[in-house]
Order: sequence, then structure tokens, then C-alpha cells
Amino acid sequence: MAKNALSFVCQNCGAAYSRWQGKCEACGEWNTLAEEDTTGVTSAPASLRSKRKGRQFQLESLTGKTIDAPRLSSGMTELDRVTGGGFVRGSVLLVGGDPGIGKSTLLTQATSMMARAGHRAVYISGEEAVAQVRLRAERLGLADAPVQLASETSVEDIISTLSEGTVPRLIVIDSIQTMWTDTVESAPGTVTQVRASAQALIRFAKKSGAAIILVGHVTKDGQIAGPRVVEHMVDAVLSFEGEGSQQFRILRAVKNRFGPTDEIGVFEMTGLGLREVTNPSELFLSERDLGSPGTAVFAGIEGTRPVLVEMQALVAPTSLGTPRRAVVGWDPSRLSMVLAVLEAHCGVKLSGHDVYLNVAGGLRIHEPAADLAAAAALVSSLVNASLPPDAVYFGEISLSGAVRPVAQTSARLKEAAKLGFARVVLPEQARGELTGEAGLSLNTVGGLTSLVAEIAARGTPRARQGERQQEHGYPDDGPAENARRSGTSAEKNATPARFRRRDG
Repeated sequence: MAKNALSFVCQNCGAAYSRWQGKCEACGEWNTLAEEDTTGVTSAPASLRSKRKGRQFQLESLTGKTIDAPRLSSGMTELDRVTGGGFVRGSVLLVGGDPGIGKSTLLTQATSMMARAGHRAVYISGEEAVAQVRLRAERLGLADAPVQLASETSVEDIISTLSEGTVPRLIVIDSIQTMWTDTVESAPGTVTQVRASAQALIRFAKKSGAAIILVGHVTKDGQIAGPRVVEHMVDAVLSFEGEGSQQFRILRAVKNRFGPTDEIGVFEMTGLGLREVTNPSELFLSERDLGSPGTAVFAGIEGTRPVLVEMQALVAPTSLGTPRRAVVGWDPSRLSMVLAVLEAHCGVKLSGHDVYLNVAGGLRIHEPAADLAAAAALVSSLVNASLPPDAVYFGEISLSGAVRPVAQTSARLKEAAKLGFARVVLPEQARGELTGEAGLSLNTVGGLTSLVAEIAARGTPRARQGERQQEHGYPDDGPAENARRSGTSAEKNATPARFRRRDG
């Protein structure tokens, strides 16, 4: 009788060890090793370990007729945009997101639309009962859709049931962490069970041609729970993002073997489920506070779609030794770089101020073209100067203070003109790429210094700002007057007057 093989498997990355230890050497996480029985994984039965000759297979050349992968539309334009045009036969997708973000709602709507189109769609829930899924479908107005439901967690039973009759075109497994298979003896939800269950479902998808969507839980830091090897096994990884307090939801492709990985789908959570947003720019800018200092509109690109979003900044004096730097929706390292460039090349002293930056609407920006909009919003909040409400900003800031051009300038200008904006602040080197948009006034900048001086010249002192500065020994001329005196500086160094060295 074979002896059970016990090992300690990391629940974060899937690395296995012969003994327990506090820290996983593979991923660096602490207290993630759990004892699991890996008899069915590390060793094979004696009948399979017998010596046998491998079968021969045919080798082919690189040249030949290429057939495009047939796709099946889900009926939701935003979902098809992210997947690359629809679901490919035999593909396996992994969808992750925070609890309560709307993953089950999205997949319920997708399966219902496909079922109404005449395709066989199956929804397997391992966390909810059939009655709970029916209540959600009734609330969404999809109770009449011919979707086949089941509440099951055994992978062998699921595969045996789905193999009978017509092969389903779409199968939803909600979620992969609740599935278990007889091939391993670990508890459901462990790394070994998740890997083995996903492997069995992937084999069934490739053999039958059905498209399978696996729902995955996420950890505290937003990563999909379970071993990272599951993400490498599937064909596409989709991330469903959004703030619980916001009605916007962003579907983003992290990995896609059959399409682009830079496309996003925008949804709005309503009482009747998720509503597709065909024009995200209008939605993100619907609640703008016109004329408020510290706000700038950024013209960005998400995949092939231009998106206009508002960037909000707040610069406030601090009494702490180390000022705070808080960012929501943008890379914190990019903010640190922009602050350093403002201080080194533009004379904007922010070492005595707390800085808060937020991307309105819950959208996360990854491209460096948002540097110029972030810098304009920061300087606007510092000097209390309102930016033109009909202006948009985009451009990458280099460490030398120069504004570098970015890609797809024409698409950004068309989106700005379509939404009624009249001014565009963009890099000077991008002038050669412009085709011209009717009604747009182009303001090109070659360096960040000129833009900072222009914004600071319009600044007005805040209410009672002079009283607070006199009380602490600061100059009471206001940041706008300081900018006029220095030419490029938006604010004098915040050093008390009694400690300054006087000339002469």
C-alpha cells in the first residue's frame, strides 16, 4: 500500500516544502504554508508508472493555412470588447474581483443573453443555492431566460452531466475555490484542489469546445487567490474593478491569448443590474465641479478607446514632519516624480504640504500621459487658481522638466471636440502629428515651467490665508505675487522670516 505523501504547500503561490516554515521562500509571504496530502499529485498509480513506449505524433511547419478562431458574441458590447470580440470555442477565462463588486451579476446577464439567442448556457454555482440564483435573475428581469442552473461542487459530477446531450456553448463556474476533485485528497479551496479542479475543467473545455468562465476570489491586496499557475493555465484573465461607493465598474483584461490586453469595458451598477456605458467620458465628467481649483480634465487612451476623466488634487499645509502623499487611481511613484520635477525645475516648494490626488469615477490610469494633467491640478490647488473649464491636458513629463509627446494624439483631440471642449494643452513636439479639429484651440507647451507660471499668474490668495501666514511668520503676499516676482516659482520657500538670511 502506498504511503501518503504529505507536504506543506503555500496557499499564495503553490510552492511545496517537505517541512513547515514561517515564510515562503518563493513569494516571500508569511504564515501561508498548510499541510496537504499530495499523493495524487506527486506520484502516479503503479499501473501508470509501468514502462511504456510513447506514441508518435505528426509535426507540422510554420507555413500553412491559418484559420481565425471562431467567436461567439455574449450579447454585451463591453464584454465583447474586453474579450477581443467574443468567446472563443474551447477557451477558459478567469474572472476576478472584490466580493460584492458584481461578478455574479455580470455573468448572469451574459449567460441569459446567450441563452435567449438560442445557445445552451449553463451556470454552476458552488456558493449559492439554485433558489438564490433565481432570485437574482428575477430581480434583473431575466427569469424567463432558458439558462440551465445547478448547485454543485464535484468536478467529476459536473463534467459527467455536461457531457450528456448538446455541448454547452458557455459554462460559468462560480467559483473555482469551491470546486473539488477525487484525484486529490486536500480540502476544497486549497492550492492543490484549485489547481487540480481547474486542470480537469480546462481539459473538458479543450476536448468539447465549450467556453468556460471561472470565477476567482481575490486576496486583500487585490490579487486573484490561489496559485499563480492557474492564471498561466487559462486563456484569459479578466479583472472586475470598482469602488463599492461608486456606481461605475471597470472590466479590464490582464491576460488574453485571443485579443488585446489594454481594452476596458465600462459598466454602471443600477437597480436592474449592470448597464453598459457606451460613452465613458461623458459619464466620468457628469459630476464635474466647474470652476473649482485643483481639478483638471485628462484625455487618456484605454486600448483603442479615448477616455476623458477628471483628476482632482488637494495641496494643504501640514504640521507633520513628514507630509502625506495619498493617491487614488494613479501610480504613487509617478506622483513622487512629478512633485520632484515641480520642485527642482519650477521652484514649487511642496515639502511642507500634504498632497492628495484622486482620479474621479473609480478609474485607474496607467499611462504616463497623465503627468501634465496631474501637474496642472497640483499647481492649481497650491495657488488657488481655477483652470479653464473647457480645457483638457495630456503629456508626459520628463525628469528634465520637458513635456514629451504621447501616442494617439488625434483620437484624444476628437474625443475632446465631441464633448464640447474648446482648448487643449498638449506637448509642443506633437504639433507635427496633428490633423486639426474644428473648434479646438491648441496650446502647446515645451516645458513644465511655462505652464506653472501661467497657472500661478491667475492665482488668488485663499480666504484668511494671509492671516495664517502672518501668524506663523510666512510672507503674506500670496503665491500669485511670489510667482510674478520669481517668474517661474509658484510659491516661496516656506521658511519663517526670522530664519532667512537677509541680503546685505
